[in-house]
Amino acid sequence: MAGTGATEEEEVAVAAASEGDGGAPTIFDRIIAKQLPASVVYEDDEALAFRDINPQAKTHVLVIPKVRQGLTQLCRATPEHKAILGHLMYVAAEVARMEGLDKNGYRVVVNDGPDGCQSVYHLHIHVIGGRQMRWPPG
Repeated sequence: MAGTGATEEEEVAVAAASEGDGGAPTIFDRIIAKQLPASVVYEDDEALAFRDINPQAKTHVLVIPKVRQGLTQLCRATPEHKAILGHLMYVAAEVARMEGLDKNGYRVVVNDGPDGCQSVYHLHIHVIGGRQMRWPPG
């Protein structure tokens, strides 16, 4: 995409989308399986939260479901996903409290698809804080 004016993040998202979200194992599956190291900040039976390797703020944590259940993107959510989606939001809030972000605020982000710059097709929530956020984002 050289010469298109696209950022590296956009290029990665387009490449990830071209590989599809057919359910092949992702880097997050390897982290869940302990095949790749991660700086874990929260874990329970359903969710895992760990520090982003490319942080966009002082605190940048990813919250993921341990089992995808076809939930590679938020747009793939069905009524059967209501419980896990609610749990992931609860975990995001708990991580924010643990990190001290609840005192001044933070941002919760879900990137969906190539236009949303989704780079891993395993639903994940970004918990970002420790600096002043700007609006509009991106």
